[in-house]
Amino acid sequence: MTALAELYEQRLERILRAVALERPDRVPLVLEYSGFAAQVTGAGMADFVSSPVRATEIMLQAYELVGGGDALNYGSFWPYTLCRVFGARVRVPGRDLAEDEIWQVDEQELLTVKNYQRILDQGWPDFFRGFLSQKLHYQPAPALPADFDIIGQWAEAGVPVLSGGDVTTPLELLCGGRSLERFARDLYQRPDLLQAVMDEIVPHLAGRPCTRAKAMGFAGIWLGGWRGAPGMLSPAMWQRFVWPYMRRLAQEIIDQGLICILHLDGDWTRELERFRELPRGKCLMALDGSTDIWRAREVLAGHMCIMGDVPPGLLALGTPDQVYDYSRRLIEGLGPEGFILQSGCDIPANAPLANVQAMKAAAGA
Repeated sequence: MTALAELYEQRLERILRAVALERPDRVPLVLEYSGFAAQVTGAGMADFVSSPVRATEIMLQAYELVGGGDALNYGSFWPYTLCRVFGARVRVPGRDLAEDEIWQVDEQELLTVKNYQRILDQGWPDFFRGFLSQKLHYQPAPALPADFDIIGQWAEAGVPVLSGGDVTTPLELLCGGRSLERFARDLYQRPDLLQAVMDEIVPHLAGRPCTRAKAMGFAGIWLGGWRGAPGMLSPAMWQRFVWPYMRRLAQEIIDQGLICILHLDGDWTRELERFRELPRGKCLMALDGSTDIWRAREVLAGHMCIMGDVPPGLLALGTPDQVYDYSRRLIEGLGPEGFILQSGCDIPANAPLANVQAMKAAAGA
């Protein structure tokens, strides 16, 4: 076994032990970034989003500049994947935006009330294929070389990649396509219709990403939520329109032998107790700074690994000393079992390299 292969195994074992709530040799560090790679390498945003192959190359260069980390949350990037996650259009640098601008989710009302019944009549897979191309202007990634292997590319650098695909709940897709204000009205005016539509959508969300992730050798699947955060909805609405679907999708991912990476943007503090309904030691709860991470540790100690949550604002605007001190406070207060250090959501594109290196130094990675 080569030195890099041995390092890869050590890093992966460190992550898996943390997820399983066992004590690793130290708290792991997972890096999650996309636009940061373009900025820190000087490659430019348009170049970065030109293909998944090019994105992977630039992300690898950024990893070398940072100087290490135990894993990447995802190892490549294609901006139009966000159409499938958000149910909304995406504006892309070099096509819809200036070449040096970062991509933008362009939420507007593209899904109508009439479409709800059409989903029920037509079925979600057929409806969404047409919606992607006709309304969201989704662009498939360029044909990839036969030998393009995301896991293999990163393994050669000694780095595991955790997430092999993206899944989100029916609420997120409908809200993004309908727009926030109109969807919020629908929750009050058409609750039974919305529930029927969500029941139609949910069986079609996790199966294909799980199959692909397993075939490619990934450890986990990303399951995201943001508009479905409890901070956005009343308890009754959250329990009806979010949790049953998130729980089902999480269990489906777990049943496939994959780590469920719960990417929870927004404030989920109120409903943390519900996550104890998921199997012990099978999930990562990745927080973005809005949820009280200390409360999450208190509620989920011994049940679920917490990942996070160095805030984007601190990484972008703080000093290296501030980033280091915050990271050490997390490590010492939340570790060593059941905790992984990471940025809160993505490392922001404008984060200085020294700040990201300070987070790395705090973990001893």
